[in-house]
Amino acid sequence: MPELPDITLYLEALERRVLGRRLVKATVLSPFLLRTATPPLPGANGRKVIALRRLGKRIAFGLEGDFWLVLHLMIAGRLHWVDSPVSPETRPTPRRRPGKSGQGKNSLATFDFSTGTLVLTEAGTKRRASLHVVQGQASLQSLDPGGLEVLDCALTDFAQVLASQNHTLKRALTDPHLFSGIGNAYSDEILHRARISPVALSQKLSPDQVQRLFAAVRETIGSWIQRLRQQTGGAFPENVTAFRPEMAVHGKFGQPCPVCGAKVQRIRYADNETNYCPTCQTGGKLLADRSLSLLLKRDWPKTAEELEEMRSGRSTPSERDPAP
Repeated sequence: MPELPDITLYLEALERRVLGRRLVKATVLSPFLLRTATPPLPGANGRKVIALRRLGKRIAFGLEGDFWLVLHLMIAGRLHWVDSPVSPETRPTPRRRPGKSGQGKNSLATFDFSTGTLVLTEAGTKRRASLHVVQGQASLQSLDPGGLEVLDCALTDFAQVLASQNHTLKRALTDPHLFSGIGNAYSDEILHRARISPVALSQKLSPDQVQRLFAAVRETIGSWIQRLRQQTGGAFPENVTAFRPEMAVHGKFGQPCPVCGAKVQRIRYADNETNYCPTCQTGGKLLADRSLSLLLKRDWPKTAEELEEMRSGRSTPSERDPAP
């Protein structure tokens, strides 16, 4: 899912292309995308874009008349820019294969401007991306989860929000009502930089851990924004992904930690997973993977070394923990 650094790059690219320009026509190609009926989407046509804003992981286009188009890309949604505007009469239908314009069977919507066309696509078969059309500041704010803006806050504000609920740090960092724009990928990187376990409880941290976590949030998000700016240059971001080779632990299960060389481990749940380094973050302790630990129960290995021995067949549960 595009997170704060990715959304920042999208907004910067959009500012250069559509801010101050009139939306010629917005076209929805998927019946699952549009989540509102009033005001109608055609009411946006002909209005000038006068503001661009991030609401958590949403992108909001502010048009004349306090008219707002709010996109949530969810996991697989992506934006593409076509410099030469695409005529609505010749635009490919969603059933066609993608072409050079970035459109095709995955296209959900197009937004035509005099400078070009913005195309919203979503990979896969699940249609989770959404478009809300609202008018007025109250309606716009109703779509904002209200999480703290981590790059603009003070340590005291961060600590107060962190301690407001007793969650695991992984859950707290990715809760959009607590912190704005952080998701699965960058939370892994933040916790690794802070050298704190993803299952540590937010109300049990020491003042030193809170300060380390605060610094890690700002350093991780800030450095990735700069890195993505350098990689993208003035082009429109086309390689938005949650798995980047420069990342320390996210998506690196089984690979060596860049700090200590230990193998990165993971906790799997639903459609996501948490990646961490047991040496840097958990004092060598292996965190229980829900699917395997429920199967193995008391035989679940306690350290990464024990897990490797089990996988290689060098030991059995009874050898590690003989019955009395």
